[in-house]
Amino acid sequence: MTHCLSLVLFARGDALQEGDLLFCCSEEPNAITAVTSGVEQLPIDHVAIFHRIGGEHGLPYVIEAVKPCVRLTPFMTFASSNPSVIIGRTNTDVDIRASIRRCLDMVGKPYDDLYLPGDSAVYCSELVQMNYVTSRGELVFNAIPMSFHDDSGQVTDYWNAFYKQRGMKVPEGEPGTNPGELSRRHQVTIIGRINYSDDDFLFHWYR
Repeated sequence: MTHCLSLVLFARGDALQEGDLLFCCSEEPNAITAVTSGVEQLPIDHVAIFHRIGGEHGLPYVIEAVKPCVRLTPFMTFASSNPSVIIGRTNTDVDIRASIRRCLDMVGKPYDDLYLPGDSAVYCSELVQMNYVTSRGELVFNAIPMSFHDDSGQVTDYWNAFYKQRGMKVPEGEPGTNPGELSRRHQVTIIGRINYSDDDFLFHWYR
């Protein structure tokens, strides 16, 4: 059954918990969705992290890695600019306080539009992958081989040209992450969906 909460509750973020993962579905195919897929084959191309500034009843924000840097974005600003958002919640041993603290420590770091491991810049799903930790301080999400190829197994023309222009080899298979694959991890339970249309929000809670 699907339940729709009121806009007032949604605006305050009452349906969300600290550390929930907000997966954004693209309205149009793009270079990321051409080579990755999300839960239920959804075209997910971004992920952000729900966070309240000021504690349990504080102001709702998201932490996200977007150009030009990792930043805090007001929740309503984020939601209104993303017409379809899938809500994921971790279902395993996660130290949310420590994980959020680690993410906040990265606010201001530059966005990594080269999607490379081991440097000082960060991309959206990497922010989650490298900072969500268990109560023992271990990473919740391991890195996976990066994918820049389509269903045929060939690296797409877009990514070949993208890295060629930068004098680089496509980092196919290098350790990394992507938001679509992250949404399919067994450590994540999809709990709902937010839709925005005609200046109104609808929150669907999955039961």
